[in-house]
Amino acid sequence: MRQSGAGVVLIAGPTASGKSRLALELAATRGGVVINADSMQVYRELRIISARPSAEDEAAVPHLLYGHVGAATRYSVGTWLADIAPVLADAKREGRVAIVVGGTGLYFKALTEGLASVPPIPADVRLAIARRIAEVETGELHARLAGENAEDAAAIRPTDRSRIVRAMEVFATTGLSLAAWKRADAQPPLVDPQTLERLLVIPEQAELHRRIAARAEAMVHHGSIEEARALGSLGLDPAQPAMKAIGVRELLAHLAGKLSLDEAVAAIKTETRRYAKRQMTWIRNQMADWPRP
Repeated sequence: MRQSGAGVVLIAGPTASGKSRLALELAATRGGVVINADSMQVYRELRIISARPSAEDEAAVPHLLYGHVGAATRYSVGTWLADIAPVLADAKREGRVAIVVGGTGLYFKALTEGLASVPPIPADVRLAIARRIAEVETGELHARLAGENAEDAAAIRPTDRSRIVRAMEVFATTGLSLAAWKRADAQPPLVDPQTLERLLVIPEQAELHRRIAARAEAMVHHGSIEEARALGSLGLDPAQPAMKAIGVRELLAHLAGKLSLDEAVAAIKTETRRYAKRQMTWIRNQMADWPRP
């Protein structure tokens, strides 16, 4: 039964917190659609490794923006905003509650605060930079960025290689820093943060770690090894976002004979706990005013 008071509900939390289950329950009771806000669950090749909702859950209520792009795609927050805009419009027109759920904090920030409109980076520029920096250590790369674009370098951690490279690409293409683009041409937010419902799902740390461990153990018995093998056969650049999903590197190392299965699972647990810790840092810094159910 659809409710007439349709709107937008945002549900965030660390990995393995149970937020997808809450989203499913709310969608069922409120007549809503579940919309993905997780940067790895967009990839169709990563259903198991990214812990996407099951086929049964997807059949129970509409689930959108899950597994809708291929692993060769360099998906970004800007692409996600472009994809979610018509989805939100459709939900509003149909009188459905839009329940946006995931663990990628930047997606929620962009949704409610907007995002700078940086022009696309030409493929030849991206390739030229990739070749030039292939053998350069991240610390040295940051120093080079500081030499040509001090504003962005000051805002980017010296260990954050992906953001350093992104700043280099934007500066090479436009002659402007990322910071300058954010000041000059921001896209307005898609939703008004004053008119939506926000929820944080955060279990106690011990319980969260238990769930992380249980999920890692279950993954290897439900197809994640085969999923990693299929992804590896695509011959993608290791720098592709999909190749950085937790579990991919560890399982490919197992398939290559570099790690035992027990070692791979242990590594997945460790990396997932570290990721959850980073998510919690974002939540404390960016979502301090979000209520918990």
